[in-house]
Amino acid sequence: MDLDKIERLLDIVAKSGLAEVEVEEKDFKLTVRATAPAPEAAPQAQAPMVIAMPGYGGAPAPAPAAPAAPSAPAAPAAPAGGGAPPAAAPEPGSGANETLVPAPIVGTFYAAPAPDADPFVKVGDRVEVGQTLCIIEAMKLMNEIEAETAGTIKQILVQNAEPVEFDQPLFVIEA
Repeated sequence: MDLDKIERLLDIVAKSGLAEVEVEEKDFKLTVRATAPAPEAAPQAQAPMVIAMPGYGGAPAPAPAAPAAPSAPAAPAAPAGGGAPPAAAPEPGSGANETLVPAPIVGTFYAAPAPDADPFVKVGDRVEVGQTLCIIEAMKLMNEIEAETAGTIKQILVQNAEPVEFDQPLFVIEA
């Protein structure tokens, strides 16, 4: 593989936001890992993307693996007195008067209109139908996500600048 192709691959990785890309040719293997500051929350595991370059042999790229579903938070430790364990936390949106707001597209979740701006909504805020809740960036387009029901923000299920999948729950709104 020549230097020009490696530079183009690095450019593609930088623009795509992928964490890791592997390229395999006959007897040549290149792994590119993006470096970024460590996030505050534990990141979700992301399978590497394997690219087979046309004209260089090798097998076609496999379909990307589906991301692992977020695991439920660990239950708190039992009290030292040996009493009954605490009740499990209910699933988000499981209440009769709760509504989940799902991500309508795949992209990057932003809680505020700009890095130095206040978030659109916070837990405890009252929202009305049509009010902007967040922005999801997809392919360099900023898509405002609006509330479809009125109520109070009970939970925000995604961290700022975190990638989101289609239909992933973003907010819990309590009517």
